[in-house]
Amino acid sequence: MVAFIIRRLIGMIAVLFAVSLLVFVIFILVPGGDPASRMAGKNPTSANVQNIRHKWGFDKPFYVQYVKMMEKAANGILPGKHGEYDVLTSFQNRQNVTKEIEKGIPATFSLCIGAGIIWLFFGIVVGILSAVTAGRWSDRLITTFALIGVSMPVFFLGIVLRYFLAEKPNNPPFPDGEYVGLTVDPVQWAYHLILPWFCLSVLFIGFYGRVLRSNMLDTMNEDYVRTARAKGIAPRQVLRKHVLRNSLIPIVSLFGLDFAAVLGGGAILTETVFSLKGVGWYAAQSVGDLDLPPIMGVTLYGAFFIVVFSALVDFLYAFLDPRIRAV
Repeated sequence: MVAFIIRRLIGMIAVLFAVSLLVFVIFILVPGGDPASRMAGKNPTSANVQNIRHKWGFDKPFYVQYVKMMEKAANGILPGKHGEYDVLTSFQNRQNVTKEIEKGIPATFSLCIGAGIIWLFFGIVVGILSAVTAGRWSDRLITTFALIGVSMPVFFLGIVLRYFLAEKPNNPPFPDGEYVGLTVDPVQWAYHLILPWFCLSVLFIGFYGRVLRSNMLDTMNEDYVRTARAKGIAPRQVLRKHVLRNSLIPIVSLFGLDFAAVLGGGAILTETVFSLKGVGWYAAQSVGDLDLPPIMGVTLYGAFFIVVFSALVDFLYAFLDPRIRAV
């Protein structure tokens, strides 16, 4: 188990390095002219552009620029006083990219954790009900609603919910977007996030329900399940201990990867529609302004969470199934 963990950690570091290098290459090669000229603002002098190019290392070889950029990203996380040219800074407003990402993390985490709990719980409930009633009218009805949820674009559903439940009514039942901190007012924190939670979780509820239904139907035909029934074990106990327990293993993997993807930037549309001003909203604003340092910072942030959660899922699988450790 220790050797497996070490191999996965080395692989995780290698993937993060490859992602950071790829992001930096794209960052340098993106059309838009000299980065130093963009940072210098309107009507810059040649001396000002040259000064910025030198301090940011744009006049150095590629590998030196890469090292400098990674140092700037690290300095934004480490405590201490750092100058403008010591950290990864936005071209548009000269703000510390890392600090701006940190400001958006509470809203993004609140959105993703709440939505994750909702879609995991209701996805399991939908999958169990659909599998138990397979072939009946209730199964067809659940399948229809699940397909509608999977097919519904997040931005469309978010706009519809916000318009009819938060904007159009004279006394709207829900607030019109914005984020309230958990420490500021827990009740308002949850109240402002109800619509975003529902909007983000609908897609995953339908998908998880369909996956779990298929897994349970396959498991019900396994020999060990038929043996348990032949022994006279109660149907509910067979369903809980033998069918559901084994069918949930792929769901654990899916949840880990999906939650990491959403946390790493997959909630960008939901945050933008409901003006939550999390990391996804910050990324959307940066893309609209073609502000490359924030785009680079958010991409590295998302890659970090996806790689880390993928490793955690591998560790959990290795713990549950010793055969995976030899892979």
